[in-house]
Amino acid sequence: MGRLLVIGCGGVAGVAIHKCCQNSKTFSELCIASRTKEKCDALKQKLEGTTKTRITTAQVDADKVEELIALIKSYQPDAVLNVALPYQDLTIMDACLACKVDYIDTANYEPEDTEDPKWRAIYEKRCKEAGFTAYFDYSWQWAYQDRFKEAGITALLGSGFDPGVTSVFTAYAQKHYFDEISYIDILDCNGGDHGYPFATNFNPEINLREVSAKGSYWENGRWVETEPMEIKREYDFPQVGKKDMYLLHHEEIESLAKNVPGVKRIRFFMTFGQSYLTHMKCLENVGMLSTSPVLHDGKEIVPIQFLKTLLPDPATLGPRTVGKTNIGCIFTGKKDGKEKTIFIYNVCDHQECYKEVGSQAISYTTGVPAMIGAALIVNKVWDKAGVFNVEEFDPDPFMEMLNAYGLPWVVEENPATVD
Repeated sequence: MGRLLVIGCGGVAGVAIHKCCQNSKTFSELCIASRTKEKCDALKQKLEGTTKTRITTAQVDADKVEELIALIKSYQPDAVLNVALPYQDLTIMDACLACKVDYIDTANYEPEDTEDPKWRAIYEKRCKEAGFTAYFDYSWQWAYQDRFKEAGITALLGSGFDPGVTSVFTAYAQKHYFDEISYIDILDCNGGDHGYPFATNFNPEINLREVSAKGSYWENGRWVETEPMEIKREYDFPQVGKKDMYLLHHEEIESLAKNVPGVKRIRFFMTFGQSYLTHMKCLENVGMLSTSPVLHDGKEIVPIQFLKTLLPDPATLGPRTVGKTNIGCIFTGKKDGKEKTIFIYNVCDHQECYKEVGSQAISYTTGVPAMIGAALIVNKVWDKAGVFNVEEFDPDPFMEMLNAYGLPWVVEENPATVD
């Protein structure tokens, strides 16, 4: 019986909290904390009476380490689940370290202000040394390894779907299907339709920044960088159909390159419709995706934050989104000296997710694994001191929980590959 502090109350957090309440054997008590306490209170009210989990709420500014420390000390959780913004990963890790409490998140750190000179100097050095220019990377969080180890606590990084489940799929393939894995293609297909001319499926700031950046992949021990949306492929996804997909940089490539011995190439592809890409290019061309403040009527505004206020809130897309997602990994490698290829994937239905937890499948596929990662840490099934990505643990208990909590997976032998 564990006590979990959840920081964040957006779409992903809502799903993770619903799922924690379904797993009240593990999570007997839960505190939902966010900058806007009213959102936490509304979710508490919705869930009370449907679960044995005791829910409390709190107000916290996750940018402020002192506030986080005060909350952790007063609530005394067994673990902290960070489903706030990636901007806040480091402050929450600092607070967990100060309080010697386990930490779980779903996405790696990136700065809110990419023009900050101190951050910029470290970033530019990393670009030269590592060879990729994405604003997000694991170096900031991996740097906590020794401190978490000395404190005797665990930091579990990237317990979402991608990163997260895709990394667990990799560990599972390594354990059960291959002696060596040479090629990994991670495919993220959203075949859903929300009916809007343009909307993002998760936080617009993070989503648009990720998609408009240069792509990159890992090959033969180094990063190969591409122009945004330069590499396009078509794939026929089970239960979804043929979709155009584009190569992006994605954080699990970085950790898998480190943790999969002898891997020759890792790529990440995501599907986009032409309408989405046309809208995004137009917005980028007029400066609406910029994270740098501009003066407007004597006031400073950040264009992408202003755009965020104009776009539909991703949390409201659930009732109107129809269709399915298909997210998984195609692995090629050798077993007993013979080459083989498998595709491990999950298919998730937007409307089924909405019926169950009031959310579309994008939040669902991230929120469920966030709960699973937290459960495995709280139950000490995964128990190592230090900072780890999910593929560094035994994948079997995670894979079992995916089946039990709404994300069943399929192993397809000899699938079509991506050229």
